[in-house]
Amino acid sequence: MKIKIFTTGGTFDKIYFDAKSEFHFADTIVGDLLEEANICFDYDIVTLFEKDSLDIDDVDRKMIHDAVDNAGEDKVLISHGTDTMVETAQALLDIGGKTIVLFGAMRPARMRQSDATYNLGVACAAVQLLPAGVHLAMNGQIFDPRKAVKNRALNRFERTDS
Repeated sequence: MKIKIFTTGGTFDKIYFDAKSEFHFADTIVGDLLEEANICFDYDIVTLFEKDSLDIDDVDRKMIHDAVDNAGEDKVLISHGTDTMVETAQALLDIGGKTIVLFGAMRPARMRQSDATYNLGVACAAVQLLPAGVHLAMNGQIFDPRKAVKNRALNRFERTDS
């Protein structure tokens, strides 16, 4: 089994730039985290782009959709910023026959107190265990993107009734 991993930026891959007190993107850290965790499955990482999810538009979502749809693997992970993760996940719902799990982080993976590594680990387990479909792995839970929302006030994902 080989898992395809697409990265798109988001807080997960940001670094803090001290001179200006702002965040910038660095090369994805996903591969480093998988190596540190001694992950034993085969994977291939492809960076589609590096954007804050608030800057992801429909053209970018089509790029993600096409990359996932055309991937030879039937298990796909996508690192994505949390602000528009739900919207991107919903744009992938028409892809059949693949287990797709989006994950991200509220704090950059390079920071000591980040949820990034945990969310990546949950996503790695989820993509191997869940049935085909689109799922979100955040805050120690798995969400259906049709019934999930980011609660910005509490900095977490929650289920909705709809």
